[in-house]
Amino acid sequence: MAIETLTYAELGARLAISSMAARSLAKRQRLPRSFSEDGKALVSVDVAGIKHSPRPPSRREAGNAAVTAKLASMEAEIARLEAVAARHRDDFERERERADRLMVELLQANAEIKAAGESAARLEGLLRTRDRLDSTLDSQGPAARRSASLAADLVAADRRAVSGHSTSRLSTLPKKS
Repeated sequence: MAIETLTYAELGARLAISSMAARSLAKRQRLPRSFSEDGKALVSVDVAGIKHSPRPPSRREAGNAAVTAKLASMEAEIARLEAVAARHRDDFERERERADRLMVELLQANAEIKAAGESAARLEGLLRTRDRLDSTLDSQGPAARRSASLAADLVAADRRAVSGHSTSRLSTLPKKS
């Protein structure tokens, strides 16, 4: 029986346990303790006389391993979902830009349609005014008046067809007399 003076770390290394477990063992077995000059605790012990076998990991330690594994899998899932969210965000941005371009085109087309409608209304008004003036002056023959009236009716029919009132130009044109 050789008694040695060891620190908790040295005792733990000899018994294959942690220094905290060695400290606890020394307290339980009421081993004599002293302090070195540098302030470390020293234990006087016969290492061969200590009957200690390390316990298997407790449920708590096993549970920690399970929690650690679950945490790692959740972190991997979070990383995967962040990548999916980034792809969806890119798709969203691309579609928003496309929608903005389409809105600009739609507004331009709407402005062109409105301008065309106003031009058609002016043309119709000019043709009808010319037709009235021609009929009052009677300087031209009935054929010229009829062509101006037909043109005005054609413009009016086109306007109604565009606005959805009529689908056929022929139904709105006057019949020949």
